[in-house]
Amino acid sequence: MNLTIKGIDFYYESIKALENITFEVKEGEVLGIIGPNGSGKTTLLKCINMVLRPKVGAILIDDKNILEFDRKEIAKNIGVVPQNSTIHFPFTVFDIVLMGRMPYVDKLKGECCRDLEITEEVMKITNTKHLASRPINEISGGEKQRVVIARALAQEPKILLLDEPTLHLDINHQIEILELVVEIAKRKKLIVIMVSHDLGLASRYCDKLLLLHEGRIYSVGTAAEVLTTENIKKVYGIDTYLIHHPPTNSYLVIPKAVE
Repeated sequence: MNLTIKGIDFYYESIKALENITFEVKEGEVLGIIGPNGSGKTTLLKCINMVLRPKVGAILIDDKNILEFDRKEIAKNIGVVPQNSTIHFPFTVFDIVLMGRMPYVDKLKGECCRDLEITEEVMKITNTKHLASRPINEISGGEKQRVVIARALAQEPKILLLDEPTLHLDINHQIEILELVVEIAKRKKLIVIMVSHDLGLASRYCDKLLLLHEGRIYSVGTAAEVLTTENIKKVYGIDTYLIHHPPTNSYLVIPKAVE
């Protein structure tokens, strides 16, 4: 299974936010979307999920164009972990995860045995089963993020989109979440696309990186190909030192002092 983005453009009224975006991701791969604020990262995720509709181009799961899907079909194919998952009502963790089954639930009959089985399964995978009866607003940030990932997995998606999934988490929980995401991608053969501002963590946990600059793809490839001092200077406007850590094949990006 492949996800192919072919030449999509998107405008906010007369302002072009994305231009000629073209790339491909295969099942089991984790693609990291990086770039400065305003470069189009979140807009790109919203176009893939059809929250925003591209003006031109195609988004294909194998040979099927997502632009022709209805909302239920989109929900069955694409799970989303948003940047901010504020939940104001004290639903239990189990109820929150079960909400991921909504695309499959018969409105007259309610949840069936399979819905409950899938909910149990994804809670086990995300290590949230012990939280099942806890109100969602009484658990920690790291626990809540695992619950939101479980809810997305309950949709049984082919594609998982994550918008800065480690935002506001300490380093321990950042590593925990990213290792979980990679494990899920490989185990379930999902296509995972993740927005990240942390270049070091993105280089460590993503198979490929896509660097956006002013709504266009500036570079795409492995961390070694994308994270060069020249690319970072052009896109972020800063001079940096790059240190490669071979055991994790990741890169530490250190800004130089401003003269």
